[in-house]
Amino acid sequence: MLRHHGGMEIYGTCKPGFEAVQEAFEANFDEGLEVGAAAAVTLDGEFVVDIWGGDADTDGTPWQRDTIVNVYSTTKTMAATCMLMLADRGELDFDAPVAQYWPEFAQNGKEGVLVSHVMAHTAGVPGFDPPLTDVEQLYDLEAVAANLAAQAPWWEPGAASGYHAISQGSLQSEILHRITGRRMADWFRTEVAEPLGADFWISLPASEDHRVAALVPPVFSGDRLTINGQEVSADSIAVKAITSVPMTAAEPATREWRAAEIPAAGGFGNARGIARIHAALACGGAVNGVRLMSEATARRALEEQVDGIDQVLMVRLRHGLGFGLQLGEMFTTEPGQMFWGGWGGSLAAVDLDNRLSVAYVMNRMDADLMGDVRGRRIVDAVRTCL
Repeated sequence: MLRHHGGMEIYGTCKPGFEAVQEAFEANFDEGLEVGAAAAVTLDGEFVVDIWGGDADTDGTPWQRDTIVNVYSTTKTMAATCMLMLADRGELDFDAPVAQYWPEFAQNGKEGVLVSHVMAHTAGVPGFDPPLTDVEQLYDLEAVAANLAAQAPWWEPGAASGYHAISQGSLQSEILHRITGRRMADWFRTEVAEPLGADFWISLPASEDHRVAALVPPVFSGDRLTINGQEVSADSIAVKAITSVPMTAAEPATREWRAAEIPAAGGFGNARGIARIHAALACGGAVNGVRLMSEATARRALEEQVDGIDQVLMVRLRHGLGFGLQLGEMFTTEPGQMFWGGWGGSLAAVDLDNRLSVAYVMNRMDADLMGDVRGRRIVDAVRTCL
């Protein structure tokens, strides 16, 4: 135990000089914002913070060192890492049309959609059309790919971003499958997670179910037709995209969701596993003797692809290749920094200039689509420690 704090126990390790991170973590509990959570920070590939506390469910089961949780869109950073690795190996060209790898995708005016558009949410395919009527349809990868291949773009590809909340991972997954003949969940496992000894899964085997923390779904208030405080019409791109897959946040409690390959939202892991994988990016493509990619490829993720008001999230977004460079006015990065977060509040940040990786996961979901104070508080605290 790190220390007993205000009636609860914080476990793990926090190196001298990083006490502010632990204090930020504790503040989230003090303010009643958490049920259970974990945070981890690596510097030069070594852990300087690895802490956890609270409960893995609402029955009081303690959050353990190896507790894992569905982190929703923080999973996208893992899919992006796979794509960067394929590019580094010369198997994927970000400037090539998606249809070069996946010919059926050229249907209905999508022959000009580039892989870089998929990486930056500018492909114009932010949802499913026709919409999925139940979440189980998401588990049929061939049907999902056929849906995405057949539809027409919702706007001119490359002209603007519109958050591809679920479809981004499905598009990346199919591109990787066409290139390698393997599914992304399996490819990620053997090429990324296992070599790094990282506890993160895109398709979770039943053998790991006993470690999964139960999500506490968000409480929505008032009219659902507001996104980030802005009213949106029922026929808007934003509503059409978000409602094209019906999800309640109860899905991760099912074996079917856990087993499925949903590279934009279905990943399970802990802060340690996320920070470990991102440490390789932060340290120029390699960590502790395991090289995922060259430093030049890792830095390609920082190349700005789009800067403007996102047509789904309704705020200013700057995107690199698979990572965010800016999220509204709340979360802005400096050169060398990139990040992404997940529905409910999980957050990951990577800083290639300072060789720094930060990860935060939790099980009490906040209703804000763009995360909440908890993860940002931890990232801000890390910055004060440098």
